[in-house]
Amino acid sequence: MAKTTTRKPPVRRKPIKKKKSFFSPKFVVIAVLVLGLFFGLYHYRNAILYYFSFKTDKVLKDDKVAQARIYQVLQAHKQMTFGFDVSQFQGEINWKEVYSIENKFPLRFVLIRATAGNDKQDSQYNNNWEGAKEQHFIRGAYHYYRPNENSLEQALNFIKTVKLRKGDLPPVLDIEKLPKNQSIDSLKVGLKRWLKKVDEHYKVKPIIYTGEKYYEDFLKEEFKGYTFWVANYNFFVENIKDDWLFWQFTEKGRIKGINERVDINIYNGTPKMLEYLTITN
Repeated sequence: MAKTTTRKPPVRRKPIKKKKSFFSPKFVVIAVLVLGLFFGLYHYRNAILYYFSFKTDKVLKDDKVAQARIYQVLQAHKQMTFGFDVSQFQGEINWKEVYSIENKFPLRFVLIRATAGNDKQDSQYNNNWEGAKEQHFIRGAYHYYRPNENSLEQALNFIKTVKLRKGDLPPVLDIEKLPKNQSIDSLKVGLKRWLKKVDEHYKVKPIIYTGEKYYEDFLKEEFKGYTFWVANYNFFVENIKDDWLFWQFTEKGRIKGINERVDINIYNGTPKMLEYLTITN
C-alpha cells in the first residue's frame, strides 16, 4: 500500500508595507501654498503694515485690499509723477483740499473729462477746469469717444468746449467701446479724423486713452505715432510699461476733497519731464 504524505500548508508572508513618502502630492501642494502665502505677505509687507496697523488713523470703509495695492504701486513708483482724473461722476469737488494721497504721495496733474460724443459737455467740466488751475495742477482735458456717432462732430464738440493754454497737457481722446454698426476699420478711420481735426486746431498731437487689451488688439500698431494713456487695474500688474505715457492703475482711489472714488494715474517720468510734455505756446 502506498504511503500517503500530508503537505504542510504554505507559509503566509505578511505583505511588505511600503513606507509612505514624506513628499506626497498632498504635502507638495500644501507646501507650495504656504510658500506662496509667505512670499506674498513678504512682498506686500509695506502695504499691509500701512493699511492694517498703526501707520494710518483713517478708518477705511472700502476695500482694504484695493487700498493696499494702491499704496504698493505708488511706493514702487515714487520717483515718478502722480495724478488723477475726474468727471461729473465725482460730483462737486472741494479743490482746496485736493493735494495728495494719504498726505504721502503728492498729486501734480489732473485729467478732466470735457465732452462726450457729438453733443455732451460734462456738467462739472468748467468747475473742475477752474478748480484745478487754482490749485496749480498741470491739467488736461479729454473727450469720451462714442464709436457710433460722427467723428468730426465729436471733434468740434471738444474744440468748442475746451480752450487749452500754455502749460496745459495735450488734448486726450478716450476710446473704450467697440462699434455696434460699423467695422473696426471704419472705427479707426473715425478716430484718425478726430485726431487730425483736433491736432490741426490746437497745433499739438493728442494723447490716446484706452484699456490695455484695446490698446494691444486695435491701436498699438496702427497708431504708432501717438502716445498712450493706458488703463490696467490687474492686481498682479505692479509696474508701468515702457510704452505707456500714463498708467491708470486703479479706479478705487480715495483723495481728500473728493467724496467719490477716483482713478489714480502715474506719469512715466519725473515732474520736470511732465512739464516738457505741456503746451508751450
